[in-house]
Amino acid sequence: MTTKRDYYEILGVNKNAGDDELKKAYRKLAMRYHPDKNPGDKEAEEQFKEAAEAYEVLKDSQKRNIYDQYGHKGLEGSGFSGFGDFDDIFSSFGDVFENFFGMGGKGRSRSKGKRGGDIRYDITLSFMEAAFGSETEIDINKPDICPDCKGQGCAGGAEPETCSHCNGTGQMSQSQGFFTVRTTCRYCGGAGQVISNPCTLCRGTGKVNISKKVTLKIPAGVDEGSRLRLTGEGAAGSRGGGTGDLYVFIHVKPHDFFERDGENIICQIPISFVQAALGDDISVPTLKADKTLVIPAGTQPGAVFRFLGEGIPSLRSDERGNQIIQVVIKTPVNLNKKQEKLLTEFARIESNKITSKLKNIFKGESVKSARKA
Repeated sequence: MTTKRDYYEILGVNKNAGDDELKKAYRKLAMRYHPDKNPGDKEAEEQFKEAAEAYEVLKDSQKRNIYDQYGHKGLEGSGFSGFGDFDDIFSSFGDVFENFFGMGGKGRSRSKGKRGGDIRYDITLSFMEAAFGSETEIDINKPDICPDCKGQGCAGGAEPETCSHCNGTGQMSQSQGFFTVRTTCRYCGGAGQVISNPCTLCRGTGKVNISKKVTLKIPAGVDEGSRLRLTGEGAAGSRGGGTGDLYVFIHVKPHDFFERDGENIICQIPISFVQAALGDDISVPTLKADKTLVIPAGTQPGAVFRFLGEGIPSLRSDERGNQIIQVVIKTPVNLNKKQEKLLTEFARIESNKITSKLKNIFKGESVKSARKA
């Protein structure tokens, strides 16, 4: 398996690079390794894709944050898998290539298919669903191929006509000194085609909005802000272009007992001062079932215990976090006569112990002073 290179190294920038510096670095590499400038060069193609993947991650603040913390494995856990082909790259970064040495898009006819847009869906999970994972069906609304015109946008089975102004290229050329600058054709909007008799169902767009049920498999260990990617479940493309992706953003409801800290879970357990003083075995809930916790005699307020491996599953490995248990010692209230009597006697004994210790301390100090004298 080939080891992926560091994204900052690929673009030749440092980790503090801003948006403009990233775009400038990517544009330089994209022009150097552009497929039209390196026909048949497989190595250049791979470097072109590699640079695009690096730029896609680092220009996105969320992806960049995941990468900075967890590297390539973290991105795999978030659902990011790079670009499938050149069309994905050109549709995503068209602004980088536009008007640059005549290379709008791939520098070829704009009548070629355009990839559909990505769709966002937000879902709220319970604490336990996020911890253990789940499978559910969601309803999404998205643009899909028009069933009447099959995406052509024309009525009666007709096909779009080639734009006479740009001859189907989708671009208008203009010479400026030694270079030829290409701009999007204003007559066809870059499609390279025009529709004289539009479809009545989709009004010439080739797409209609539909509702679709999608099965969503949520992996164990997702957290607030996690994002899942379902390839090909986004909006339909135009003129035979690929379908976009569906991005599902995760939100997690708080739990009444557990709090989450990364892959660890934290809980607080109240115990009496008698249990703290004498020790006890108590039952503590975990994510799966109750478990016995041994409280040693003399436990102090704020003491922390751990159940190893009883936390949240990691998205990046087979390991689990821990359960951290904080004990809270409760002061008794509404004492009866017998309890008050016992506590009073206990207090008297403790007071005598403290007084005796203080006397010994002062006595020792007096002896030391006498010897010095």
